[in-house]
Amino acid sequence: MININSKKQEILKKLFGHNSFRQFQEEAIDTILQKRDLLTILPTGGGKSLCYQLPSLLMDGVTVIISPLIALMQDQVMAMQSNGISACMISSAQNNSEIETVYQKLLSNNLKLLYIAPERFTSNTFMGVLQRININFFVIDEAHCVSEWGHEFRGEYRNLNRLKQMFPNIAITAFTATATKKVQNDIISALRLQDPLLLRGETKRENLIIDVQKRAGNGRTQLINFLNLHKNECGIIYTFTRREAQSIANFLQEKHFSAKAYHAGLSSQTRDEVYKEFLYEKINIVVATIAFGMGIDKSNIRFVVHMSMPKTMENYYQEIGRAGRDGLKSEVLLLSTKGDEIQRRVLIDDLDNNEYKSVMYHKLEQMYKYTISSKCRHKIIAAYFDDEIEECGNLCDNCVKGEVQKVDITVDAQKFLSAVYRCDQKFGQNHIIDLLRGSKNQKIFQFGHDNLSVYGIGKERSKDEWSAISDRLFDVNAISLGEHRILKLEPKGFNILQKKATLEIDEDNFGKVYKAIDTKILSCDDEFYENFRELRKKIAKEENVPAYVVFSDKTLVQLSEKLPQTKDEMLQIHGIGEVKFEKYGDPFLLLCIKLKPEANKRPKKLTDTYFKTLELIESGNDINQAAQQREMQAATIMGHIKLLNEHKKIDDDKKERLFAKVADEFPDNIKLWCEEGLKFEEIKKLREYLAMYEYFISNKT
Repeated sequence: MININSKKQEILKKLFGHNSFRQFQEEAIDTILQKRDLLTILPTGGGKSLCYQLPSLLMDGVTVIISPLIALMQDQVMAMQSNGISACMISSAQNNSEIETVYQKLLSNNLKLLYIAPERFTSNTFMGVLQRININFFVIDEAHCVSEWGHEFRGEYRNLNRLKQMFPNIAITAFTATATKKVQNDIISALRLQDPLLLRGETKRENLIIDVQKRAGNGRTQLINFLNLHKNECGIIYTFTRREAQSIANFLQEKHFSAKAYHAGLSSQTRDEVYKEFLYEKINIVVATIAFGMGIDKSNIRFVVHMSMPKTMENYYQEIGRAGRDGLKSEVLLLSTKGDEIQRRVLIDDLDNNEYKSVMYHKLEQMYKYTISSKCRHKIIAAYFDDEIEECGNLCDNCVKGEVQKVDITVDAQKFLSAVYRCDQKFGQNHIIDLLRGSKNQKIFQFGHDNLSVYGIGKERSKDEWSAISDRLFDVNAISLGEHRILKLEPKGFNILQKKATLEIDEDNFGKVYKAIDTKILSCDDEFYENFRELRKKIAKEENVPAYVVFSDKTLVQLSEKLPQTKDEMLQIHGIGEVKFEKYGDPFLLLCIKLKPEANKRPKKLTDTYFKTLELIESGNDINQAAQQREMQAATIMGHIKLLNEHKKIDDDKKERLFAKVADEFPDNIKLWCEEGLKFEEIKKLREYLAMYEYFISNKT
């Protein structure tokens, strides 16, 4: 009899290249092997696909996976085929002949995994084929689409309740990254799951660094600052409109970034080309509307940027979840203003279904509160999904920036409100700002507003600062948006105008761009990593597969750090199993052997602790000040500076100046004692004597 546990471990290592299961994976696999219904809620990157792919290989028959997007299915099928597993898909992108070929494979029992879209269940031909084959279990991916209370409800998903009617003895396993408790219960009910095991992972993504900034102007300066921290890395930039997606893509190309647009206004052929170029790393950045990326299986997306506020927390969490699926540190940036919330609200106003409108208003309010909150971002997201976690500490902008200074903007607010009032509350924000700044805009003269007492009284403030003041007035309900986007005064606004109330704003929200979080995602030698990356790119091109299908970024990082010298050592690297080694291992092993002598000559690698010291030094701190702030010995900081100098992060002159300052502050009697001691012994021997002397003293006391 086969030992199922040893077989699980063998497949995990040999085919998937992992030494151990992640949280909940083994429980999910065992539940499937027991042919029991299952609902698994794990964050993106939590390893959901392995939960159903591995048990399928241990069971007779074929696994039917219902998935919402063609791109997702293509990625999954390619990854399985790369591992030597028989997998196919049926979609609207295929012709009748191709679909017939898949049917023949199914009927002749030559498939392990079949990926299909939910719409296929309306086809009598397809349902007839399903009833003639041996199905071991069904998988419902992106299961939140089943729920009417979710953010991406799809009518065709609701029809999947037919599965339990037509196949009552076959288990259904449902997977999603996002589900509140209400959505969770709706999924169970809608799919008619029978006594399902519920596995719900912690919402927090430990490798995701979250940054939310008030957008200054069109946000492009902030975007460039951010992208300069992620050169040559893969990422997605989300925009709200097709026009903006195209405009930003063109802007980035002018700035020499490898970027292209992806939106519904492009032909399907162009969209497919852009998607494949991104997948195969012919371009690094896709600028897209939210149509792009749902369920994308590309593991090495290092960053996600939102140029404006998403509609819901579910949308946001799914979209940022596309970064760092390989477990490496990745960063997400959201740029937003009050205007985004207003724009989304106007769109909801046009909906017919009042109950659905009410749900969407609530979701929008939660999303906006998130953008202006000073609390831990990870904790807010977790709470939204009915999860309770500790504050992240250093994985979001709010937790790393500490206490924020407040700026009194009462006088500026009074100027703004006065301008709104004197324009009879009939104009929008841009006109009010132009008026305050003394603009020569024709519209100002057309209405005679250049003759108003408020004309030009705010010249000293930039447009971004006035925009931030306007946002703050919206935040406290001092103004509201009327028909045609005109500004209206509210009771709180009259109170500020009449000096009955004051107004403050966080300094970092006052029309300024604060420094993006600098994430050093690789602790390996950058040059070695690039060598492995170039080799992977070459092999991927020869094999005509995406680079991450060869090896993930995480695998390359470990290869760069450990430089294994034998096959056995290679098999200890994350993501390298027997199958992957036989296919791709030899050239990577040869490169490891080639780089090893060079690695032995190099100074010790820099890790985060050295970069923290570097940041303090670059901010103007000396060695003693840096030591005090980091709660370390000055000698430790000096060691950091020495290594930073060897890596050319600090130049020789600066190192000498820093060390000289310490020498100047060195007590004369201690310096004399050291110099006298060195006449008799080397420093190493003096340290040994000093340590022994410390023991003598402690024994006396």
